[in-house]
Amino acid sequence: MSFASILQEIVDRCGGGIGAALMGEDGIPIEQVLATDPVSNPLSEDIGTAGVEFGRILDEIRKASDALSGGAVSEHIVVLSRLSLLFRVVDEDTFLVVVLTPDGNIGKARYLIRRSLIALHQEL
Repeated sequence: MSFASILQEIVDRCGGGIGAALMGEDGIPIEQVLATDPVSNPLSEDIGTAGVEFGRILDEIRKASDALSGGAVSEHIVVLSRLSLLFRVVDEDTFLVVVLTPDGNIGKARYLIRRSLIALHQEL
């Protein structure tokens, strides 16, 4: 199974999915997909940019977690008025960002991501 097909399944099945990107820690998108049935959204064509910009926040959260001895960061969610972004660490060099509409199903997206982690690891 390819990265694109794994990401496409998450976006299309989560409910309210706009797109997803698998990102390297360096900020370069490894793979990016958009919803099969696209919705009008400010990020609908630029998921990778969101990953880069908000990925910086993920780095800061990692630093804060280290300072508190809180353990490894696994995910974080940013909810904005026009979209929600769900970030999941895949391994120490890659993370996944899924963008949803404001009424998107974050819980189902989280479930689908967790279910897909083994397949993502096998492709890396």
